[in-house]
Amino acid sequence: MHDFCFTIPYGLAVLAGGVLGYLRRGSTASLAGGAGSGLVLLLAGYLSLQAFHKRRNSFLALALETFCSLGLTFVMGQRYLQTSKVMPAGVVAALSAVMSLFYLYKIATGGNHIPAKSE
Repeated sequence: MHDFCFTIPYGLAVLAGGVLGYLRRGSTASLAGGAGSGLVLLLAGYLSLQAFHKRRNSFLALALETFCSLGLTFVMGQRYLQTSKVMPAGVVAALSAVMSLFYLYKIATGGNHIPAKSE
């Protein structure tokens, strides 16, 4: 499975969560953190997809995805430990931890595997 297949929906979910947090509670921290992280993830997913179309790996995109998901895991994990609220902190921390493991796996295995060009 390619990283952009999961990064784009993950980025959309994080972005939507940040916007919803702002709309429901007026939290500018949710807007800045969620929208900022979501947009970075969407950019990284787009870069990875474009590199895949060119039959290349984008290690910059993979580094951005990994850094962002590890950051979200840490920040939301800390918030979950402080508040014990499953939604949104626990859910985002768990999802980000799974995504971090996926990205680390992709790094360890050399990125996206590009199929041989059929002629």
